[in-house]
Amino acid sequence: MKSAIHATLALVLAAGGLFLSTASVAAGPASDGTTLQRERATCDGVQQDRAACLREAGAARQEAQRNGLTTPAPKTEEQNAMARCSEQPASARADCEARMRGTGKTTVEGSVMGGGIIRETVTPIPAKP
Repeated sequence: MKSAIHATLALVLAAGGLFLSTASVAAGPASDGTTLQRERATCDGVQQDRAACLREAGAARQEAQRNGLTTPAPKTEEQNAMARCSEQPASARADCEARMRGTGKTTVEGSVMGGGIIRETVTPIPAKP
């Protein structure tokens, strides 16, 4: 269980590094190295191994040059979230979907850079008589 949490955290941090490096790549290529300097500066301010951040920045830059970086449509993001919920046991699926949609008494806190987004839905269950 602990290794699964570490693996998930590593994936979230890598995605955060990719997001930050994508932001610097989106500013456009520069022949004088300013993009590379911006990427290095960005990697100094993230909670990720600097070498990994720089690798992700380089990969994002290459993918941006091939026009391979896209932002999914909101509908696609929702479909992906619901697909993750479909992997839950049937008894937990409805609650997962409610958390992802933010319906009911759902709170959302945290950030990718902070280690993850926590979604919590409180469902009162009446006591048995």
